[in-house]
Amino acid sequence: MLDWRVNWPTIKRSIDGALGPHGAWLLQPYDDLPSSVGLNTSSIESIRETARLARQHDYQLCVHAIGDRANRETLDLFEATLPSDSTQPSLRWRIEHAQHLHPNDIPRFAHLGVIASMQGIHCTSDAVYVIERLGPRRARLGAYAWRSLLDSGAVVVNGTDAPVEDVNPIESFYASVTRRLPAGVTFFPEQCMTRQEALRSFTLDAAYAAFEENIKGSLAPDKLADIVVLSHDIMTCAPEEIREARVVYTIVGGKVVYASQE
Repeated sequence: MLDWRVNWPTIKRSIDGALGPHGAWLLQPYDDLPSSVGLNTSSIESIRETARLARQHDYQLCVHAIGDRANRETLDLFEATLPSDSTQPSLRWRIEHAQHLHPNDIPRFAHLGVIASMQGIHCTSDAVYVIERLGPRRARLGAYAWRSLLDSGAVVVNGTDAPVEDVNPIESFYASVTRRLPAGVTFFPEQCMTRQEALRSFTLDAAYAAFEENIKGSLAPDKLADIVVLSHDIMTCAPEEIREARVVYTIVGGKVVYASQE
């Protein structure tokens, strides 16, 4: 069995910045800053060379891409580098964040076997300025498009992006299934995940993205007994009660390493 302390060799690069400060690299200018399409932070040539080396040595490659131009360039680069023979095992290359996509590029994730490594909490954290930055049409069709990606057959994995966001995943789970902002407004709810999809994105699919699905991600014989017991059943409780869930026990390798004193 693979030692749980050993991680798959992975390289991470970044191709653009963040949407908030107008750093995400877009195909068309920002609605609120028509003079800018954002930032390309690393040249295509340098990331192409990284991809070549990763492919040569069977490394996983993860590229931070937030804007639709950044995602398209990354998908183009992956398509040119990854094996075209579908019988070969997937290298599970990932796009980190994939926050804003052109609709034409959404099906390419599944087609190429590229993992959309996203964080639900970013949707509700950023939504206060997304429409201002992108305009309503681009925001509706491609911003945090979990439902569209899942329906197209893509693997979507979740997380918290700590320390950018709080490390507690409950808020990110809540955002994934409600897309509800603190003010009560819901940001394009048609893109919500189901609770089962959200749970899988944090567990089994996240393990898959790390080449650890044989030892993590689900409760099964011969897997690591890494378990969190919550105070609420987040799969059935009322949506507003999800955020009230607290960790009662944390079990790692079958041993209790944390027990709430409340």
